[in-house]
Amino acid sequence: MPIVNRLADFADDIAAWRQEMHRHPEILYDVHWTAALVAEKLKSFGLDEVTTGIGKTGVVGVIRGRKSGSGRVIGLRADMDALRISEETGKPYASTIPGRMHACGHDGHTAMLLGAARYLAETRNFDGTAVVIFQPAEEGGGGGKAMIEDGLMERWKIQEVYGMHNMPGIPLGAFGINPGSMLASTDEFTITISGRGGHAAKPHETIDPIATAAAIVQSLQTIVSRNVDPIDSVVVSTTRFHAGDAHNIIAPTAEIGGTVRTLRAETRDFAEARIRAIATSVAAAYGATADVDYDRNYPVTRNHADQADFAARVASEIVGESHVDRGTPPIMAGEDFSYMLEARPGAFIFIGNGDSAGLHNPHYDFADAAIPFGASYWARLVETAMPA
Repeated sequence: MPIVNRLADFADDIAAWRQEMHRHPEILYDVHWTAALVAEKLKSFGLDEVTTGIGKTGVVGVIRGRKSGSGRVIGLRADMDALRISEETGKPYASTIPGRMHACGHDGHTAMLLGAARYLAETRNFDGTAVVIFQPAEEGGGGGKAMIEDGLMERWKIQEVYGMHNMPGIPLGAFGINPGSMLASTDEFTITISGRGGHAAKPHETIDPIATAAAIVQSLQTIVSRNVDPIDSVVVSTTRFHAGDAHNIIAPTAEIGGTVRTLRAETRDFAEARIRAIATSVAAAYGATADVDYDRNYPVTRNHADQADFAARVASEIVGESHVDRGTPPIMAGEDFSYMLEARPGAFIFIGNGDSAGLHNPHYDFADAAIPFGASYWARLVETAMPA
């Protein structure tokens, strides 16, 4: 079951849609132009239903197969938002909006799912219902969660849900997946240290929050090196350190902040507990106090084993088993498709973007050559899961 010929026939159309979206990047929930384009395309394809405004600016389309006796409903999700990055690709279709660009390939994700929707609406060679989901605010806004809270799964009776993301470094025409964790949880912490300020010439009269904060930063690294099994995965990165604004004054407070990435819920709980314990105990040792604000962001993106195996089989039928890595290692970035996988069984797969610049890089560009593979994957997933 190679690339779908019909999809290959209009791959140039899909690439043109993608490049048009690339010219008009939009941020978080403010994807009104993109959502309108998506809705207009879906309506022109003859979908049975097109609904806008789900999760603020998300779009949902419904395609019913020629048969409906199975009662199965499968969701396919793509993300629409871009990033606050100034593009440096030099492409003729480069961003027309300063300071914004599609540096993560969401333009390609949306275009491939649009292409699959067009094909599925034309052929309807399946027994059940395909629900195409176009999500806003993946890049830090929790748009997946917002769509779920807006009734996405219940309203359309979605039973399984699948997602896909391009991945630089994976060859074009290849896929990567595993039956467990694909991406990490992405928590954030802010620690405010309160001491006693004073003149820098008389440090003995102060309780120095800067020295205290420095000791906390050093001690936080023991979570990875001394507290967590080395076979487990955890990243604790302190990325902010602010205190004072004068050379001769020891400020009364200091603030540090950073991120925690884990691949297991148990490790996530443990890391939070250790950050709180280390911050408060080290501060106390220095005579200061520490207040910890810990924000749980996206959860772990964890595939369901049966659905991951199914997704891998579909991919292998398109590109061959040798081009599907069923044990692809997880990465410590985050992805809010995690919320959908918490709500329903499903799987998240990587599609190769070839030897391109990395994601979130001003030189990155989605590879249009990946379009026939990705769109075919979506189409065959529906037809294989719900055979007519």
